[in-house]
Amino acid sequence: MERVRSATKTSASPTLDSSVLYPRAMTTSPTISRLAAVAGAFLLSLSTASAGEKKLMHCFAWTPIKEATPADWQAFYKASDALPHKIKGITKVWYGKLNSPLPQAMLAGIDEAAFQKYRAGETVASHIKAMPREYGMCMEMTGENALKAYDDHPYHKTWTEAYSKIRVDGTTTFNILGQ
Repeated sequence: MERVRSATKTSASPTLDSSVLYPRAMTTSPTISRLAAVAGAFLLSLSTASAGEKKLMHCFAWTPIKEATPADWQAFYKASDALPHKIKGITKVWYGKLNSPLPQAMLAGIDEAAFQKYRAGETVASHIKAMPREYGMCMEMTGENALKAYDDHPYHKTWTEAYSKIRVDGTTTFNILGQ
């Protein structure tokens, strides 16, 4: 189809007449336009509905065991994927290698009295071993009660057994409370 440019004398620059440029089948009807606008508004409302949710994110990072086998990792993934199905209140899980490792140091050969001084902010002498956290996991939970239920649930022990085979003892753990 030949496209024709049409100009009017009422403006300084020529304008395009869409009825000449595009066949009727290519134009959008007002009903379709309204439906598209409503669908777009609905999708936008879905994307903002989760802002400010009163949920809890239970997150932790760990140092992997170098000797962990692919089977150990698969068992961890499988046990983690089952958490939302096994424990009421866990709605989603995310896990994987951290984009950049979190620096972490382990105090070695420190007695209890020196450790208490360290926790109080005082300077202590100790050997230090780097333990960068290379992997992380977050669990979305319905709230603080779900975290308690997770801690007390029998499946938590099953999951911990799989988790213990891929990580060095100790994690960096934090919880985020939705506002």
